[in-house]
Amino acid sequence: MSTAPIRLMKDRRREMIPIDKIKVINSRTRDEAQFALNVRSIDAVGQIKDIRVNDKFLHKEGFYELICGEGRLIAQKRLGKTHIFAEVVTCTRKQAYVESLVENLARSRPGTMDFARELKRLRDEGWDFERIATVACRTAEYVRQYIRLVENGEERLIHGVEHDVFPISFAIMVAQSDDASVQNVLMDAFDQGIVTTSNFAKVRAIINARADRRKRKGGTRLSGEYTVATLTEDIVSTTQSKESYVREAQGKESKLFGLLDGLATLWKDSDLVQLVQGEQLDNRPALTGTYNVTAV
Repeated sequence: MSTAPIRLMKDRRREMIPIDKIKVINSRTRDEAQFALNVRSIDAVGQIKDIRVNDKFLHKEGFYELICGEGRLIAQKRLGKTHIFAEVVTCTRKQAYVESLVENLARSRPGTMDFARELKRLRDEGWDFERIATVACRTAEYVRQYIRLVENGEERLIHGVEHDVFPISFAIMVAQSDDASVQNVLMDAFDQGIVTTSNFAKVRAIINARADRRKRKGGTRLSGEYTVATLTEDIVSTTQSKESYVREAQGKESKLFGLLDGLATLWKDSDLVQLVQGEQLDNRPALTGTYNVTAV
């Protein structure tokens, strides 16, 4: 679908049209507190920018279809106005709807569920990720992740983003799990400070490890039995295992360094060197790796 052509101001139709003859084809939610301020502004200084409507179906259906400017339209209604200035265009319903989606996307704050939903609507209209990314000024992968959140996100997950319980970046990571019980555990763990965006990858690896162990034993998915308490136990167990491994590695490293130091001391003994040379045993094998040992 081609984009709408750029029209010069002199070529645009600007008319005062009845408000009750305008039909909204793509409504969007808005912050009521901010919108109330916008209404006060329009009441004080007037409407600076016209709304845009499509008159293609006016004679057949008796209504203009709103392309963009719903907020201005609602504001004028609240102010008791009966007419509003509008730029009138003639286009297909699909073209009007897509222009409305793009307008909503431009007005939605990035990093919010409103923004994610507008991306999803464009995707539903058949746009590919690359084209949406161009309009949204984001990468195709960014668009793909946000759309996935709308498609796979639990209601609680989306609600959490909209009410600033956790960032959308965290929600996107959680939505990558198709197990609702695991999603809930991750959100509960976030509430308790156990999981954050920075340690999410490690926590997810721990959960996947448990799921893999269960699968090898012939079990099914983690299902509802997996809780925050279980996750905490897994984190503690994994941490202890890693600490035990580190201690064991440090012990072996200490013994190795002691052995290397002892050998270095022996090779300083001239009588020993003369003896091994006489037996043709002085060709020492090279050590691989880096060791903090004084070379002889």
